[in-house]
Amino acid sequence: MRKIRTGDEVLVTSGRNKGQRGRVRQNLIDRDRVVVENVNIVKKHLKRGRARQAGIVEMEAPLHVSKVMLICPNCGEASRVGVRPDANGKNERYCKKCEKTIPRPE
Repeated sequence: MRKIRTGDEVLVTSGRNKGQRGRVRQNLIDRDRVVVENVNIVKKHLKRGRARQAGIVEMEAPLHVSKVMLICPNCGEASRVGVRPDANGKNERYCKKCEKTIPRPE
């Protein structure tokens, strides 16, 4: 089970973007990385394509998942995430600070 999912709000804990918050736009599970909205903006040089012009484009680069912390929707603080079985036996995520279940992101 993934502790950070697409749609979660996260806080960057280290690097040049430390302290920035944003929603997870994309979860690259095979590379252990996440793309966060308006965080880790880099400039990319693009060649001319069929439907686009050549030039320098600003885009969001992926961050390693260990550099972000989930912001609990219940208590509003950045906290670690645990996994435990629920009443039906399925795994659920929970906040380690307030011990409440973290709902699935929309």
